[in-house]
Amino acid sequence: MPVRRILPTEEIPVQVRDRTEEWRRQRLDFDPAEHASALVYIFSAIGQVKEDDWDDQSSLRFILSQVPKDGSGFYSKSNLVAGYRWMVEQGDLDEDPDLLRRIRMKPMRTASGVAPVTVLTAPAGCPSACIFCPDDVRMPKSYIHDEPGCQRAEQDGFDPFRQTLGRIQGFESIGHTADKVELLILGGTWSAYSREYRNWYVQRCLDAMNCGDGSHHAQSPSLAVALERNVSARHRNVGLVVETRPDWITPDEIRHLRSLGVTKVQIGVQSLDDRILELNNRGHTVAEVRRALDLLRTAGFKLHLHWMPNLHGATPESDRRDFRRFFSDRSICPDEMKIYPCSLIAGTELHRLWQQGLYRPYTETELVDLLADVKPTIPPYTRINRLFRDIPAHHIQAGVRTSNLREVVQRELARRGTPCGCIRCREISQAQVDPDRLSIETTRYRTTLTEEFFIACTTPDPEPDRSARLVGFLRLSHIREPGTGSHAFLDELCGAAMIREVHVYGMAQGLGRGRAGAAQHAGVGHRLLNEAARLSADCGFDRQSVIAATGTRGYYAARGFRQGELYMHRDLN
Repeated sequence: MPVRRILPTEEIPVQVRDRTEEWRRQRLDFDPAEHASALVYIFSAIGQVKEDDWDDQSSLRFILSQVPKDGSGFYSKSNLVAGYRWMVEQGDLDEDPDLLRRIRMKPMRTASGVAPVTVLTAPAGCPSACIFCPDDVRMPKSYIHDEPGCQRAEQDGFDPFRQTLGRIQGFESIGHTADKVELLILGGTWSAYSREYRNWYVQRCLDAMNCGDGSHHAQSPSLAVALERNVSARHRNVGLVVETRPDWITPDEIRHLRSLGVTKVQIGVQSLDDRILELNNRGHTVAEVRRALDLLRTAGFKLHLHWMPNLHGATPESDRRDFRRFFSDRSICPDEMKIYPCSLIAGTELHRLWQQGLYRPYTETELVDLLADVKPTIPPYTRINRLFRDIPAHHIQAGVRTSNLREVVQRELARRGTPCGCIRCREISQAQVDPDRLSIETTRYRTTLTEEFFIACTTPDPEPDRSARLVGFLRLSHIREPGTGSHAFLDELCGAAMIREVHVYGMAQGLGRGRAGAAQHAGVGHRLLNEAARLSADCGFDRQSVIAATGTRGYYAARGFRQGELYMHRDLN
């Protein structure tokens, strides 16, 4: 698709530019030196509050009320973080992780162990014409200009460098570590953009990560150089995610995705019912979904699927059956899912059908009941990342507008006494761990072409009726028949077991920096890799491959893996 790479400043709406300047003024135009005495008082007062007495809201607010900023108002958390870092750099304050934790904004942002940086591709058309999909000319197809992530992208003119750098700086300005970046490139069908644009886009995202090592790295001469620099950069790419359609996955596309460093692919499946797909003009079949996932899984990619209940032609009961197919069909079995209940947006074909009385959105009760029914059926190897999309409520013409739908569903699950066992609901988050009390549990399941092992590192079960908390996991894949799937054209994978993911949860820690009680840097990854090696050897494999992101190559190299053309490998004997 032809596309302008960067939107000129004069074409960015005035209100968007004004909002950006206001944000920069509040967040970045703060000189800690001018507020040193106030900062000393605040940090001292915070440190005097015992942990059992600390409340993230009331305790900090009370302390800040004693020292008004400029005589009125409160210091923001970004001000406090900037002040903390300045005082540490000046030698006036020792590094204090507990203090930083108390002043950090939005602590859950990096509680999954990485800093998720989401960027958006430039506005472009789409190879399909789904009847439910909005078509905002200011955005890539399916996105709306006032969704939170879209606003950030537009204010940066869809420039991948500015978007990436801005998100990294944003994380660090509110007290988070952004050394380990999971880059999510969104914007519809990634595969439909020209290869030249995609190469340039990833290169510029990497340049933004690499420029933390000096401004001379802000413009690399090539994608290959940008990739190589990121291996040891300050901000390393530990996962690269793109979204595309199943009918665009081919052997050639698989190779190109790996050449970019992609490790996870989001696939818009929407339904596993061919009748529903046709009614909604999706332009692909379930057979094409199966073929795409077989290729991606055997090439080592993490599979992140989108499902849309309440599509045209569906009913709550048919959606229940549809959801079951995601795990009963051996070609599917996703690693992650986003559940996006269909939203009725003005200007779409679906909206016209609704106006004609041919489509009915679910009520909130129907939708909550549906989601509360399916969530407890999710196997332990799958993570449900979202239950609702961030579409501003005023765009939704009818149906559910509840933005905190996940909370509503969780309350219903609690009422029923049927907890969800998906990965997200079991993550350790910010809790402390005792490495000596962790255990390894393995869930084994079969797909069309592979034998899968979900190797989990868990805490002791705290209560009889509650699952153990998940500290980390490894996805191990054994091809069942040599030469099938992507092994038919990726020669370097022949005869090798595949490590598709290693993930350790807990608040993101800096590279090489651990903290007592923190899940990261507690040897969890090493234990998982050892268990994976044992399982593969027991199953007759003498070699393992791993789909390493650019920024994780050093980690795997230190554990015996060597770089191949598109993957890293180690011998097991």
